Amino acid sequence: MTPFDDHPHEECAVFGIYGHPEAANLTYLGLYALQHRGQESSGIVASDGERVHSEVGMGHVADVFTEARLDKLKGHLAIGHNRYSTAGQSHITNAQPFMVTYSRGIMALGHNGNLVNAGDLRRELEATGSIFRSTTDSEVILHLVARSLEQETEGAIVDALNRLEGAFTLIMMTRDKLIGVRDPYGFRPLVLGRMGEPGGGTIWVLASETCALDLIEATFVREVAPGEMIVVDEEGLHSLFPFPPATPTQCIFEFIYFARPDSYIFGENVYTVRRQLGVELARENPVEADIVIPVPDSGLAAALGFSAESGLPLEWGLVRNHYVGRTFIEPQQSIRHFGVKVKLNPMRAYLEGKRVVVVDDSIVRGTTSRKIVEMIRKAGAAEVHMRISSPPITHPCFFGIDMPTRKELIASAKSVEETRLHLNADSLAYLSLEGLLRCVHPRGGEFCTACFTGSYPIPVHRVEPQLWLFQELKASEHRA
Repeated sequence: MTPFDDHPHEECAVFGIYGHPEAANLTYLGLYALQHRGQESSGIVASDGERVHSEVGMGHVADVFTEARLDKLKGHLAIGHNRYSTAGQSHITNAQPFMVTYSRGIMALGHNGNLVNAGDLRRELEATGSIFRSTTDSEVILHLVARSLEQETEGAIVDALNRLEGAFTLIMMTRDKLIGVRDPYGFRPLVLGRMGEPGGGTIWVLASETCALDLIEATFVREVAPGEMIVVDEEGLHSLFPFPPATPTQCIFEFIYFARPDSYIFGENVYTVRRQLGVELARENPVEADIVIPVPDSGLAAALGFSAESGLPLEWGLVRNHYVGRTFIEPQQSIRHFGVKVKLNPMRAYLEGKRVVVVDDSIVRGTTSRKIVEMIRKAGAAEVHMRISSPPITHPCFFGIDMPTRKELIASAKSVEETRLHLNADSLAYLSLEGLLRCVHPRGGEFCTACFTGSYPIPVHRVEPQLWLFQELKASEHRA
């Protein structure tokens, strides 16, 4: 994750495995590979078919899971979750996977995405006696499953999920089943992998991205399709499509920023797409300059593509400190722009006197980009040209990305020229939406581009009111 406020924040990571005697240890590794998707909390639930145990905590995977905690997670079945909050406060009660005991037994759940009708559902459930322990939309799902009149677990899950609107990639488990689900729109990714056990049998793996499969040496089988539900039990793997069909609208920002560059999602290699974004950017917005530099690490792949297409040499003009935590002590007025300076340092030897093209993947508020331009100028650059490998972000996301409100998005309030003046750049250019979609041709129609266009797959007037409940819950929790 690029720790700057000019980038949208990630949503969450999910992982599940069935059939391995060290399921929790492999889940730990899978979550480690998916750490970029969420750094707020991490959790694992494991089962040996009878006993189910949960361990969750705040912080990074390696900090939460000591050897002692992993030793408590016995069994051949486990699911895991890394969280970045998009709905609900940063608190241990919101850490997932959630685990509950109800009439059909035990169920645990990890969720990636946002439910846009969660506010209505929560009010309905509370009015009839449900008690919630968290402020997340994800807990609504468990209440709906518990209240379903369907007798079988799978039927109750389908019954519950058919009431949801929005984005949900889910990893679930009972004492003896692993379940993975992707919403009919397919907003968030989910992949299926397999491993061979030395003693025979197939070990099945579900994960947000293929990089998690690579780490545990599992073989990628395929993506879980939009609207598909996969159930793994002692009889093997079963697939069903229990939801009304919808037009796939997978999140295009997974390619631009979220997913790890070595992953394959939505049928494409992420690095290949990002590099091509830089190629398209150079074709659309050439500039006379001396060098190209990326904003690390978010702009690296696009900068490589821009450099290759433009013929301008790529230099490492900004060095990133990879050891900056999420919190640190800031001086009040001693050092201007301390937050950016502690994370990035310009290379004066390569910038002084040069006309510099700075490539990044997106601009959200514009505050960090402005500070970066100032740092590069102070390092002696003759000109600073900003090139952004995505279109201007003009609308917030309601489907699992933690973007600001529309009034906080600089491209919503300012023209490109006004933004350039705000950044104090010599020029500013974004990749066009057409150029973006060319990089995933011929499947451009399968992606959600609402953050650039305001054209939401679910009408926005049905989305926005749902968020007020969770904003109020967070505010009341903070006041308490």
